This record gives sequence, C-alpha cells and structure tokens, in this order.
Amino acid sequence: MLSKIHSGSLVGLEAVPVTIEVDIASQGLPSFTIVGLPDKAVEESRERVRAALKNVGADFPAKRITVNLAPADLPKEGPSFDLPIALGILLSSGQLEADIAKTLIFGELSLDGSVNSTKGALLLSLLAKEKNFDSLILPTENAIEASVVEKVKILPVKNIREVFDHFTAVSPINPFKPRKFDFAPEEEFELDMKEVKGQEQAKRALEIAAAGGHNVLLKGPPGAGKTLLARTFVSILPRLTFSEAVEVTKIFSVLGGVNGGLVTKRQFRSPHHTASSVGIIGGGANPKPGEISQSHRGVLFLDEFPEFPRNVLEALRQPLEDGFVTVSRAATNVTFPAKFVLIAAANPCP
Repeated sequence: MLSKIHSGSLVGLEAVPVTIEVDIASQGLPSFTIVGLPDKAVEESRERVRAALKNVGADFPAKRITVNLAPADLPKEGPSFDLPIALGILLSSGQLEADIAKTLIFGELSLDGSVNSTKGALLLSLLAKEKNFDSLILPTENAIEASVVEKVKILPVKNIREVFDHFTAVSPINPFKPRKFDFAPEEEFELDMKEVKGQEQAKRALEIAAAGGHNVLLKGPPGAGKTLLARTFVSILPRLTFSEAVEVTKIFSVLGGVNGGLVTKRQFRSPHHTASSVGIIGGGANPKPGEISQSHRGVLFLDEFPEFPRNVLEALRQPLEDGFVTVSRAATNVTFPAKFVLIAAANPCP
C-alpha cells in the first residue's frame, strides 16, 4: 500500500515542499530503503523510526519498505523527516487510517517515540501558509517559533503516540495559541553608551553612524576604548520592526539558534580575525548563512581589522554595497540578506 505525507526541506532561507511516499511491498525480502538524495542524517532515520515505532507499541512490518523523498533531484538533509516517515509506515501498513492531504508534518524522533525540535520551523510555517495547508504538526519546542506566522493552525506534539491519537480521534491535539511578542521601547543592554564617560568625539561619530546607517573605522592605541564603544553601539540603534525581526529570525531558524520564538534584538557579531571566508561570508556544501548574514539589521564588529586575511576583507566589499550576498555552488545558488553596519577597530601601528 502507498501513502503520501507532506513535509518540507530547507534551501537557503526558503522552505520547499517535499512529498514523502512510503510503499510497503507484499513481496520481496524485508528491507528499509530511503531514496531521493538523502544525506547521512536522513539515512539514519531508518534506525530511529524502527526503534520509535516498536517502543510506542506499533508493529514494524517485516516487509520491503521503500521511502521516496520527492522531488528526487533535491538534496535532503537533517532529521526532520523522521516523524512523517514513521506516519507513512503506519498508514501504508494499515495501522492508521487518516486524511492528511492538507497537513504539513515534520519532526525528529527519539528512540522512545518522543518528538525533538528541528531547525527551520519558521520557514516551514511560512511554507504551510503559502501552500494553503490546513494545519502544521511539529515538535512542541518549535511551536512558539512557528506561531510567528498568522493564520496557520499549529498542532504541537511531544511524541508520536499523540499524533496517532489525534488522527484516530481518541485525543485531538489542542491548537497552539499564538503569543504576542514584546516590542517594548525600553530594553536592557549589557553595555550601554549612556554609561560611557569621555570620548565625546567618538560617541558623536557613532551617533551619526547609527542615524544614517554608516560604517565606522575606530583607530587608536590599545586601551583607548574602541571595543567598548563598539559594543555599546547597539544600545543607540532603533528597535527592530516586526518585519525586520522576521527577517532576522529566518536566518537563525535555519541555523537552529532561535529561543523564544522571535528574535527581537539587533545582533552584534564579533568574529575572531582567524575566521575563514566561508565563516564570514557564508557557504558550505549546503550553503549556510555566515557572520555577515547573522549580523543582518545589526552590527558586524571586526576587531584587529588589519589582522583579517585580505581575501576576507575583499569579499566584504560587495555585500556592503548590495545588502545581500549570493553563494554559488555546483548544486545550487543561494542568496542571503546582509544589511549590517560594519564597525572596524585598528591600532595606529602594527
């Protein structure tokens, strides 16, 4: 019997729909195969799904199981396909009967059947809204992040048993109530410019830079206060708007660093001068945002500016002018936003 589950995969800062097809053949030797360009984490879901189903009391069919992740030419990565694969096996084996054509599902499974959080919940929630899915089943830890998107029915689950009980009407899942995110005008900063004594000329220059979005080069002897002033710069920047906060949250959602649902503070990033160009600009086999994108709508501080490799400094030129960076690889081209204020600090003499 064939079953189809809807999920999504992350490509840059976008989520694309993925259909998980599960077929259990009545003939052939017992096997469990996943096709559709899965990476190592997706391939290992075979063992997680097998153990999770057995440990919640479900039967794992000793038959030839084939799982296809369509479209087959799109590389799939991460453990978020565990839950939809497990549900597909339950449907194909006849242990569960449900209409899930309008439901988007993702989540990582533990061996005991519990559902763990995964990356990209905000992007998958945006995908559910764009493709007009009725509901989104996801790990409980990702519910706050996904609820940023309005008009999407969020169904958080802690284990696969809750999903089974929901579709069999034994115990329907209560939809998650969206929370209102705080954009209060007052914000506490670890370092605040109002507490800095002296350096009036430098503070005036930083105020002008904050007002106009200008880049700054601080030059002075060690101990003059360059690093301290740079770290207080975010305290005089205006608060993020809701749309800007969503832009920043999408970046950290892909990296798995969102706690609390929505990033409401401007980011201050200070990479070490030994950082590679990929770490600063972004990239990798499956391209991920670098430091310039993680400082989007915030501040990128390069201390000991002359110590950075020349190729890294040259690579900053285009993102500073354009406000975005395009990472090109053989398999894909990905564009990341990079609108940031650059603050560089240097000593007068090597």
